[in-house]
Formats: sequence, structure tokens, C-alpha cells
Amino acid sequence: MSAVPSVSVRNLTVAYNKGRTLALDNLNLDIRDGEFCVFLGPSGCGKTTALLCIAGLLVPTSGSIKIGDQVVISDDKKTFVRPQERNIAMVFQEYALYPSMTVRGNMAFALENKKYPREEIDRKVNSIANMLGIEQLLDRKPAQLSGGQRQRVALGRALVRDPSLFLLDEPLGNLDAKLREQVRFELKRIQRQLGVTTIYVTHDQTEAMTLADRIVLMKDGKVMQQGSPKDLYNRPINTFVAGFVGTPKINFLECGVTAKENRPYFNFGRSSLPGSPSLKAKLSGKACVIGIRPSDFALADMSDPEAIKGTVELIEPMGDEILVHFMVENHLLVGKFDAADEDRVCERVAVKVDPEKLHVFDGKTGDRIA
Repeated sequence: MSAVPSVSVRNLTVAYNKGRTLALDNLNLDIRDGEFCVFLGPSGCGKTTALLCIAGLLVPTSGSIKIGDQVVISDDKKTFVRPQERNIAMVFQEYALYPSMTVRGNMAFALENKKYPREEIDRKVNSIANMLGIEQLLDRKPAQLSGGQRQRVALGRALVRDPSLFLLDEPLGNLDAKLREQVRFELKRIQRQLGVTTIYVTHDQTEAMTLADRIVLMKDGKVMQQGSPKDLYNRPINTFVAGFVGTPKINFLECGVTAKENRPYFNFGRSSLPGSPSLKAKLSGKACVIGIRPSDFALADMSDPEAIKGTVELIEPMGDEILVHFMVENHLLVGKFDAADEDRVCERVAVKVDPEKLHVFDGKTGDRIA
């Protein structure tokens, strides 16, 4: 395996319509050696555009990209390294397998073009096929394979080249839910085994949370927040991040703030929730939005004066958990509870939240109030 590079992106901008439309707006990133980095965000946020620039399939308007010690594009555009000279491998949502070739032929094609010895080609193909669990499929053609098998062949065709950088653009999009989970597991296992630096593009936050060492969450061509999945889930920097990461989605409540007994209380209608005393000085006179993760609700007694009470609208059984949708002050909220607590949830429900688990955001800017 060749040396594993880092990726450095500086001031990367991609503009269309004579600069009026920015697909990427002054993007700066550093991706560590051997890291599994996921570009996450809604359609049109710039994640695939960034990937194509790193791959060399799209020339940015300005900026520079460095892969390991090699500058592949410079600020002044006097340096541009062609995609085939960057030692990268790409896998797309469409498998793009050669239908007339066997699995072995598809996986060996790039190596044959580079005039590798036949013994080395066979060794590499057999090794990667065994790793992916497709060794028994080597003599079949793509039409004889399932969707999951074709996707693994596409991954194998990329991996067999010993790439120094692995780029994946929505590679699981055509798979059903069960296969997505299976291939996702295999992909993460293989990446850890090989240690190859990987950039993965998706709009699916579940994929991002389960695969990534680091998530780069984008919106409108800019990075909103980057960090570990735990960072983005536990300390979202704004309401966009909080709302995009997490399943079921976070609950938002627009609140006024009053101080009582040396702590803030978040008021919405006739209901209120106590906040952390450490926030009192920062919330003076501010309108806030509080975010509550569904799993942070705790069932309480209807007689508890600090609990908020709601009318149950729907209960969704999820095996060992239940999702309870309930209405409080014209706000529809969702809580996640243990399935054993279903008997405690009837027409009405009372819940509390640990003040330290409330996510508090500025009502005007949407930024987190730390």
C-alpha cells in the first residue's frame, strides 16, 4: 500500500453565472492521514463540487488543493495535475461496471492498462475479492449480480489499484435498507484495515454518523461545522446543525426567558422548563430557541410542578423503544422512551429534561449560546 496522504484545501471557490452563484465559497479544510471524512449536507450545498475539485474532474474558480506533498492545483491555476496522475480512486452512486467483462475483468482492468504483471494482478484481485466477500463471483458478469454485489465490485475495482486517496460520492444510494447497512459495515471495516484516507459524500446523516471519523457539514457552499459525530450531535453550533444531525430530529421551541431562584426558565405559553444556572447572565433580555433531543426527555409524574404536560397524539413502537408524539402548547414534540415505559404513556404525558442537556440558541441568529 502506498503512503497515505493528507488533503489540504485552501480558499477553494467555485463560481458560476459570472460570479453571481457560488457553489463553493472560500472553502478551507484539512483531512488527516488515514481519516474517514464525510462531507454531509442537503442537495446543492457544495459537497459533491468539493469532491470533484479534489478528484480533478472540476477546475475551481480559485483556491488550491494539496494531496500529501503534491500540489494538484494552485491558486494561480499554473499548476494542474490531471485526475489520472493523482493516484485516487472514485466510486459513484452508479456502479459503471463494464457489462461485457466478468467481475475479475472489471477489477483487473485498470491494472492491465498499467501493464502490471499477470501474477501481481491476480494476487491483488484475489486479495481484495476475499476482503469484500465476492471471491465466488469473480467469473460472473454484472448482469448476474445483485445490487449489493455490484456495489462491492465497484468498491473492489477502486481498491485494487492501491489508491492513496479514496473518494466516494453517494455510493450506497441505489441499495435497499438492508444492503446499505451491510455494505456500510464492510466499507468501514475495509477502510480501517487498509488505513486509506477516505472522503465520502452523502446527504444521509445516518451514514455520516456511523461511518465518519469526522463530519464536514455544509450549507450553501460553506462549512457550517466540522468535528466528530459526537461533537455535532452533542454541541451543534447552530440550529441548522442541530436540526440536520440526529434521528428522530431535535425538537425546537421558541421561548422567552425569565430568571427565578438564580436560574433561567424558558417559557412557551403557560409551560416552562428550567435551564442551567450557568446560562443566566448570558440570556438576559434575549429571545431563545431551545433544542431538545427526543432521547433527552424523561417521563415524569403528572403531579410534578416542573414537568411539562402534553396530549399524546401517536405512539410508534420501535422494538425496544417507542417514539411518543405529543402536543404541548400547540407544539408537536417527539420523545424517545424505553418500550417498557409504554404503560406509563396514556392520553396525557408528563416529561422533564435535564437542564444541562438543553441546547440553547439565540432567537435571532440561531447561533448556540454556550
